[in-house]
Amino acid sequence: MIYFRKRKTGAVLALTTAILASSLYPTGHAGVAAASAMETIQGQVTQVQSAKTSDEKIAEWNEWAKDHAYRLDSIQPVKTGQEPDSFSDLNMLKPLLYDKRIVFLGESSHGVAEFNLAKTRLIQFLHQEMGYNVLAFESGLSNTSLANATITQQSPEHTMKNSIFGVWWSKEITPLFDYLKANAQTDQPLILTGFDMQLQFPLLDSNWLKDQKLAKRLAQTEQKLSEFSAGTDLKVYRAEKNEIIQVYKDVLQSLKTKANQTHLQKEYPNQPKLAMLLERSLNDRIRVAREYVDLSIRSMAEMNEGKMESFIDSMEWRDQAMHDNLMWLATEVYPNEKFIVWGHNDHIRKAQSEVMGSPYPIALMGEKLSKEMKQSSYVIGLYASSGQTADNARELHAVEPAEPGSIEGIMSATNAKYSFLDMRYQSRETGNSWMFEPRFAYSWGIYPESFVPRDQYDGILMIDDVHPPQYIRSSSSGSKEQTKE
Repeated sequence: MIYFRKRKTGAVLALTTAILASSLYPTGHAGVAAASAMETIQGQVTQVQSAKTSDEKIAEWNEWAKDHAYRLDSIQPVKTGQEPDSFSDLNMLKPLLYDKRIVFLGESSHGVAEFNLAKTRLIQFLHQEMGYNVLAFESGLSNTSLANATITQQSPEHTMKNSIFGVWWSKEITPLFDYLKANAQTDQPLILTGFDMQLQFPLLDSNWLKDQKLAKRLAQTEQKLSEFSAGTDLKVYRAEKNEIIQVYKDVLQSLKTKANQTHLQKEYPNQPKLAMLLERSLNDRIRVAREYVDLSIRSMAEMNEGKMESFIDSMEWRDQAMHDNLMWLATEVYPNEKFIVWGHNDHIRKAQSEVMGSPYPIALMGEKLSKEMKQSSYVIGLYASSGQTADNARELHAVEPAEPGSIEGIMSATNAKYSFLDMRYQSRETGNSWMFEPRFAYSWGIYPESFVPRDQYDGILMIDDVHPPQYIRSSSSGSKEQTKE
């Protein structure tokens, strides 16, 4: 396994890169490299899998998967969305989702071209055929909200770069932003939003502030906070923390004034919810400055000593904030809309704390959902069974071969390029017993984990022969940090 080929020094460097990426240019899943430092945990996974399942049992599982998995005709997004029978192969989702308010679309890696294509097509289907009108990304609430407010005034690529984390900036995801713009002025627009609280580039712009002097202070404070987040000088940060927080409080107060509310109505006449989205974003910044940046700085310092405590704490803090933002969006901002949520498998699955082999076996966003919200949601995990994937630093890795009896191995037995299997509505029988007991799978295509599939996901979409995205670089001279993801 790759974990045992990596040296400890390399593991620490990988973790350093990941946390730097999260601070300077949030990747949405900086902790993936942390797994390299968790060799003892990976040893447990190896031990679990070492008890070989019989060839006969695996053959039964494979045969059952062949009989029950759905085969998708394509993962290519539809250009106009008007062609007849564009989504006929996805109609099997309708009875599974008819009473679900939130559909979570996961991914085992942020660096897979086919995931971006498949999810875009699923989003088109869910929007056009099933009335899911809000797309919530694992990206900044402020960035996505402001980009959505100006979506008709800028190019789709510009919207992409202003809204989502750079790990998704690729040619394969541009059809999604073409689609968002094309539908923005229809009777049924697809609303773009986000639920993350991390700083991301471009930093929070201030065109929505009438007070330009205060806007300049905000820009300077954003830059200062991002630099502290990527540093290790906790003493200096704590000396300046209150001053940083006060700037955000001043901006928040200015936002609420009648003059600024009039300014917002003039600049964004068709965005009546923008004020409340910005208010939430500023309150997030205050909490980040007060609590999260301390954790980020300590993580940077402690990992050089091989310590993971602050990193784990920062993951818990972040996912609690993401959960709270998503629930706020669903109950306060868009209470009557159905949601599509885009994020990494780890963040959306239902029992992350039970995953053996994870570098952070703690409750993340999906596990934090209430019982009622879980009942009204459907969680789809995406995996790859062969090919290449890219990590958050855009370095390429060969997908590890699918092990017999693993999730990838069983799903690959369908001999389909794209296969989907519902698990939520299955009763246990001989052929599907694998989904009710611990099975092996690869996170990011290379990191071994063990979990009970049905406890984590409602459905699995498996894609064979994947490739890294065709990345799009930033053309902004003021965004040099963006190349550090």
